[in-house]
Amino acid sequence: MVYAIVLFILAGLGEIGGGYLIWLWLREGKPLYWGVFGGIALALYGVIATFQTFPSFGRVYAAYGGVFIVLSVLWGWGVDKKTPDMYDWVGAVICLVGVSVILFAPRQ
Repeated sequence: MVYAIVLFILAGLGEIGGGYLIWLWLREGKPLYWGVFGGIALALYGVIATFQTFPSFGRVYAAYGGVFIVLSVLWGWGVDKKTPDMYDWVGAVICLVGVSVILFAPRQ
């Protein structure tokens, strides 16, 4: 379980960090190498996600989507200094409940 959580967090940081670097390059005029590093981080995100032990690609990526949302709220708070409101937190909790259902529902 800890392994899966660590991989989700690492993948999330790769995706959000990579997207953020590309955002800064294209939207805020940062140098090209910011975009290049962003692209590398996005590629690493794709690789990291493959190390999950869950057998289904679709379920792993669906569950990761919920983790991504929570990490995005935290990134916005910590990096962009945009304090999440109650609706951000409620939405994030709903996503984590959905992730739990997807990954841990009893199946045959």
